[in-house]
Formats: sequence, C-alpha cells, structure tokens
Amino acid sequence: MSKSQLDIFLMGKQQRAYTMALLATGHKDDALDIVQDAMYKLVEKYRHRDSAELAPLFHRILQRKINDWYRRKQVRKIVMFWNDDDDEPAAHRGVDSLSPERQLANSRQSEQLLALLAKLPIRQQQCFLLRCWEGFDVAQTAAAMGCSPGSVKTHYWRALNAIRPQMDPQYYQDMNNG
Repeated sequence: MSKSQLDIFLMGKQQRAYTMALLATGHKDDALDIVQDAMYKLVEKYRHRDSAELAPLFHRILQRKINDWYRRKQVRKIVMFWNDDDDEPAAHRGVDSLSPERQLANSRQSEQLLALLAKLPIRQQQCFLLRCWEGFDVAQTAAAMGCSPGSVKTHYWRALNAIRPQMDPQYYQDMNNG
C-alpha cells in the first residue's frame, strides 16, 4: 500500500475513531492519545498489508488501546486514588448539505444517541459503533474486538435494546427513509 493510500485511509478513520475513544474514556486528551497510538501502531506494523485488511486491523488495535487505558485507569484508582471525572464527552457533529432544520434535528438525534451510547458498558458501546458506524459484519467485529461472533451478537442485541426505548421515534423513521 502506498503512503498516500494509507494517509487517505487514516484521515477517513480519524474522526470516528476519536469519537469511539471519547465515548469509551470520556476524556478528550486520552481519546486523542489512544487514536494517535492506534494509528501509529497500524503504520508501524501493518503499512504493507492489503487495503482490505486495514479497517479490521485498525479497529482491533484501537480496541486494545481502549482496553489498555481501562486497565491503567483501574490501577491508578487502586494505587493512587486517582479521580479523572473532570472532562465530559463531546458530541460529534457532522456538517452536511441538508436544510438547517434537518441539520438541527440530526444534531439533536446524534447528541441523544451519543449520550445513550456513553451510558452503555464499553463492550456494547464499541460493538454498536463497529457494526453501525463502520459497517462491519459480525466476523469483522469479532476480529476487531477479540471475541467470538456469538459475543458480538449478544453485545449488539443488548446495546440495541438499551438504546431503542430511549430514542425519539422520529429517529427510526428518518433512518428508514434516508
């Protein structure tokens, strides 16, 4: 894979990966560090891989970096009674060519969805994001998360059942019409 193809791939993954890490950690700086570490590791170890392999590899690395962050956080809490609850997750807002009213509605729905995702357990949250945002199938999600396809199905089902009752019904109409 050429350097420019790899750059394009990473630029395409950057914002979503950041949002995934931000939802997982709740800390802007930690999320940036995680994404940068994951991107660096991908370039360092896998830059010569086929482009079709990069997305699952990148998300597997990202998942490991997020899990490492959780482990370090637990150790800090035990050893130093660390308190990292200062930063709040930021909502991801995309800019598109829709009317201002539709953009506002989409923004509110995105904020609502991100707030609900932030409340989910980390494995459900990451599974939902990989399946819905990244469009991964069950096998790709299992590979990225380092778990079985059955676990992916369970995490995804639980995430959907936690989110659906709390989402605005208009969200589902818009999803089905758009």
